[in-house]
Amino acid sequence: MKKSIYLFLAAGLFTFTFASCDSATDERADQVEDAAEEQADQIEEAGEQEADRIEDGDTAVVQ
Repeated sequence: MKKSIYLFLAAGLFTFTFASCDSATDERADQVEDAAEEQADQIEEAGEQEADRIEDGDTAVVQ
């Protein structure tokens, strides 16, 4: 009986250890998500700057 309990505990610990590790695919997905969020923030900031420019009445073309 004790052997089976130890075996189940060892199997559970082994499964938990490997399940909690980030795989390379998960890490890459996180990097892509972070890059997309950064780009979205930059686009939003540029839009706000353009809106401020329009509110101030600046009619110069920005390129």
